[in-house]
Amino acid sequence: MQTLSDFSELYCSHKHKKGASKQHRYLYKDAEFSLETTLCKECEELLEYAVARLQACPHEIKPRCRECDAPCYDKYHWKQMAKMMRYSGIHKGLVKFKKFFKR
Repeated sequence: MQTLSDFSELYCSHKHKKGASKQHRYLYKDAEFSLETTLCKECEELLEYAVARLQACPHEIKPRCRECDAPCYDKYHWKQMAKMMRYSGIHKGLVKFKKFFKR
């Protein structure tokens, strides 16, 4: 959930106008999580959808969605999430790469 939140924040801050800061509380496998995000409405709705799907996932250890035999995302949300994760993952990798070579 923290990774989803971090990637959503990065993507939204680069691609959209930020919304208001909001505190989210989630219950996942008998543990409570609290996340604070600053997202636009579109990104907040995508994060809420992703968290709901994660909470409903029947797998004990969640496989990659692409490899799952019972995907829980509808096609629209899956494409939106893939776009956001790809952008954020590449950007985070580039930031780490640049920091490594600045030493």
